[in-house]
Amino acid sequence: MTTATTRPATALKPTTDPLQLIDVDHVQFYVGNAKQAAFFYAHCFGFQIEQVCDLTTGSRDAAHYLLTQGNIRFILSTPLTPEHPAAMEVAMYGDGVKDVAFTVFDAEKAWERAVKNGATSAYEPRTYRDEHGTVTMAGIRTYGRVCHSFVSRTGAYDLTKVKQGGVFKPRFRKLAEGAACEPARGCAPQAGVSSVLAINEYNKKNPCGLKYVDHLVGNVEMGKMNHWVAFYENVLEFTMFKHFDDKDISTDYSALMSKVMASGNNLIKMPINEPAEGKKKSQVQEYLDWHMNTPGVQHLALRTDDELHSIAALRSRGVDFLTLPDAYYDQVWGRVNKMLTDHGHSAVKEDHQRVRDLGILVDADDEGYLLQLFTKPLQDRPTLFFEIICRRGSQSFGKGNFKALFEALELEQERRGNL
Repeated sequence: MTTATTRPATALKPTTDPLQLIDVDHVQFYVGNAKQAAFFYAHCFGFQIEQVCDLTTGSRDAAHYLLTQGNIRFILSTPLTPEHPAAMEVAMYGDGVKDVAFTVFDAEKAWERAVKNGATSAYEPRTYRDEHGTVTMAGIRTYGRVCHSFVSRTGAYDLTKVKQGGVFKPRFRKLAEGAACEPARGCAPQAGVSSVLAINEYNKKNPCGLKYVDHLVGNVEMGKMNHWVAFYENVLEFTMFKHFDDKDISTDYSALMSKVMASGNNLIKMPINEPAEGKKKSQVQEYLDWHMNTPGVQHLALRTDDELHSIAALRSRGVDFLTLPDAYYDQVWGRVNKMLTDHGHSAVKEDHQRVRDLGILVDADDEGYLLQLFTKPLQDRPTLFFEIICRRGSQSFGKGNFKALFEALELEQERRGNL
């Protein structure tokens, strides 16, 4: 996979395969206060607060904010009524991922195929339309609270046009348009719009360089990983991309197992983790303990072309990352560069001291190397976090860093009293 501002184009054309996935259409979060959450992700991670669907656009049960950066699209949804399903979920789980949505050529046919393959429907096909085009969506349930929506688009709502700044869906409006029209009518701008425009302008001038969703990791209960592996194989027709067992991912205290599932074109990767027996609790078990023992998305890996720039920018904005011991860097360069040399690749080109100063992890395999770093939890519950990843050929997930990473995680778990 090459690096680019948006996920690399593959010249996909409609086929007879209804489950051919084109892209991650969007990731929807259920949050307690979408307006405030939007400013958190904009300020800390450099996202544009681009569009809104709320009471002012006719949405009476929930407010939705579209955040964008590169080819990443987040929808932050907050309930406006106690009957909205997000109200109960936020009360039970806190802020987190509800829907990992995939762009397809025909959402209804994709949903029909998935249900025929054994999926449980989350909601039946529905089409949102106006004079500009249509957005058709249908959903299936996956592990725990999470669902996958299939999304197909026409007219002005075609994904290509959305990527170019077009309106996301009927009833969404661009926040900049809301600001522009009000003074023309001789009245004050809408409350909050000027501050949105200010932070958006700052982010344009000071980009963080996040490009697209590289992968999304789900945590499931002990003994359930193979069940969900079979789900992705049978229902979505994914294949296993990588497999890590407790010998790969363990420390003196905790362990977990992971299998990485990938769509047929390898564009969509969904690792699935389950806890393994250890002396103390793994990070997966901590997630489950604070997530009502309900599986869910543990972290999103966001791709960058320049790890050093992105991490420096995010640190300057106040993002908290895991801290590695100095001893990690006493060993990593020899291990990584030997792997690269053995397979005919050039050594790591990034400045070694700068990598160390920024606390970035480095790993290599037979295809090249990668740089990665993990945030601390994004909310008070120790559940959802982000990974910032840059690939220089490697398509793996940092196996050589697992021990150091998990020891750093255990230090944080111990501080929280959850180890």
